Amino acid sequence: MLDERLHAIAGRADMAVVPEMFSTGFCIDRPDLAEPWGGATCQALQRMADEYQLAIVGSLICQVPSDKVPSTKELRNRGFLFRPNDTPCYYDKHHLYRSGGEAEYFTPGEKREVWEYRGVKIRLAVCYDLRFPVWLRQDKKNMYDILICVACWPTVRIQYWDVLLPARAAENHCYGIGVNMVGMDGAQMDYNGHSAAYDTWLKDVAGFEDYEEGTRIVDLSIEKLRHFREVLPQWEEADGYQLENT
Repeated sequence: MLDERLHAIAGRADMAVVPEMFSTGFCIDRPDLAEPWGGATCQALQRMADEYQLAIVGSLICQVPSDKVPSTKELRNRGFLFRPNDTPCYYDKHHLYRSGGEAEYFTPGEKREVWEYRGVKIRLAVCYDLRFPVWLRQDKKNMYDILICVACWPTVRIQYWDVLLPARAAENHCYGIGVNMVGMDGAQMDYNGHSAAYDTWLKDVAGFEDYEEGTRIVDLSIEKLRHFREVLPQWEEADGYQLENT
């Protein structure tokens, strides 16, 4: 399905965004579904990025060598950016959804990553990360231009998704893109989507309806964002902060 969707937008888009754990659905207790970084799914994503000349953003279940226990492996909910003809980037989800059991099986990432693609700086959040504004906070140099959140955010709590995504975009003076799952997963959890892309005026220019799945192409101008920041330089009044116990 992904290959077909990317083929359809090749030459018309710079980047494609897919939901959290796009290749498996949200699974926490299935280590057999995990792949090593650079495995079959990564190879397929790089091939599609190269063939269709666009970047691909999402997350997958990744099994990596443990930093703490030699000769063992641990699970990561690994966000990714595959760029055409370039080295892929990754970010391991920092805030694991403890109430849903994710923290029992997965190891959190500790690094905040900002990636650059075609002159645009990108910050990735994976689902539950969206609830934690300090983790995603800009500094006074405007670290990133687009905040992307990939998610498996269930229907029962979708009202928070609808509020938090534009809030993070507003407070960080950036574009906000959120891509969420649609449908019923193997655990009988229901998802109604509400994927969105917010412009500088917090208008949702993607326009997905309730339970609508599909592909949208949206136009986000980096020049317009930079002009917006010049007209309203709120970053100059931003408070300093320091992360602790990360």
